[in-house]
Amino acid sequence: MAALRREGRIEAWFDREILAGSVLDDEIRSELEVADLFLLLVSPDFIASDYCVEQEMRRALERHDAGDARVVPIIVEPCDWASMNALRRLKAVPVDGKPVSEWTNANTAYLNVVQELRRIIDAKHIPDVALSEPKVRASTRDKSPRYRVKRDFDEIDRSDFRETAFTTIKTYFENAAQEIDTLEGLRSRFVDRGRTAFGCTIVNQERKGGTAHITVHCRGSSYALGDIYYSFSENAPDNTANGALNIAADDYEQYLTATMSMFGREHDRLNSDQAAVYLWNQFIDQAGISPG
Repeated sequence: MAALRREGRIEAWFDREILAGSVLDDEIRSELEVADLFLLLVSPDFIASDYCVEQEMRRALERHDAGDARVVPIIVEPCDWASMNALRRLKAVPVDGKPVSEWTNANTAYLNVVQELRRIIDAKHIPDVALSEPKVRASTRDKSPRYRVKRDFDEIDRSDFRETAFTTIKTYFENAAQEIDTLEGLRSRFVDRGRTAFGCTIVNQERKGGTAHITVHCRGSSYALGDIYYSFSENAPDNTANGALNIAADDYEQYLTATMSMFGREHDRLNSDQAAVYLWNQFIDQAGISPG
């Protein structure tokens, strides 16, 4: 929501802004009476909190029903929110109430949230808006192995890693394209071109010239411009590239390094999931869409 703040359309407040030594209940009650828009970040923790539901949400909904404010539920994580009469009667975001955590790219989900907030503001359903910034609670569980074993990687290892990484990136693009196609003002198309290539197109209908193409190839022979390489054009042949993801390895694992236009390394170490996000963000930037 940074753009909305810079435009002077909103002022944001959440309880982290309460100064040390202040009376928490008094400060929160005061803001509950002056805010024009309430964003409920709905998760299992939210539903389990008596204070959030019985105090904050209850008062926000009272003002909503009186026409003095507006309440927007943002479904952050899967939970039993639809069984709550007070919430299920309201339109939830992202689209169809699909939890943010279940989107391939959380930035796409939050883009839909911001689009809905702009619609509310532009329709003048609220006067001066005060918003709470959406935050997703990060998992702190350490799933990394306790030990690492040094090893050497041969050409079969390299080939297996390349194919797995390409499949991960391809699947990510297919899912993300489906999600972004549900957003207002955006259209997308994913094209599977076989085992070693795929393409994707996005049209940003809000921007003149807001069309982006990408064609991604996986090395299929000794001749290639990278292990996984891409062109920002539709149906690009396999002898052209605007950038590449190449396999490297240390004593413990293989990873990808990113290069742009074959000049120097831009990212020195990416796993397959990180490479998918990196390449997707490079792609949508061509259409004038930022990841967050």
